[in-house]
Amino acid sequence: MNISDILIIIIVVLALLCAGMYYLNKRGMKKMIQAQDFIDQNRTTVQIFVIDKRQEKPSPSNMPKAVYEQMPKSAKMRKTNLVRAKVGPQIVTLMCDKPVYQVMPVKKTVKVDLAGMYIVGITGMNLEDKKKKTLSEKVVASANKTMKEKSAQSKK
Repeated sequence: MNISDILIIIIVVLALLCAGMYYLNKRGMKKMIQAQDFIDQNRTTVQIFVIDKRQEKPSPSNMPKAVYEQMPKSAKMRKTNLVRAKVGPQIVTLMCDKPVYQVMPVKKTVKVDLAGMYIVGITGMNLEDKKKKTLSEKVVASANKTMKEKSAQSKK
């Protein structure tokens, strides 16, 4: 075998891998769009009292058994953001996105957008302002603030 034969085989294998990844990505995007459409159709605004929030793997003890059985294996194996809340007279465990989880206050009443057991967002609260910021984000924000103040003073 020549080096050119080996290069051709490597190029063919890489092309097949790229085609496979493209197909899987396209299929995943279709599923994501369908899920987002379903969430948008079933979104309701509800007032909840947040009891506790934690990141852990779903189990039959912290999720309803019917929901747990319908979850795919990949979702059962990874940690998710779970919020234990009182919705009306019931105490339920809800799932939410990471940006919503980060700003969700504990032991407070909050208005949220629910789609089934999934917290889509918090109404009446800007998520970007409440999110915990890293040191570099704080430095950039303070630098931008001082630059705006200096430009405002120079215009006067």
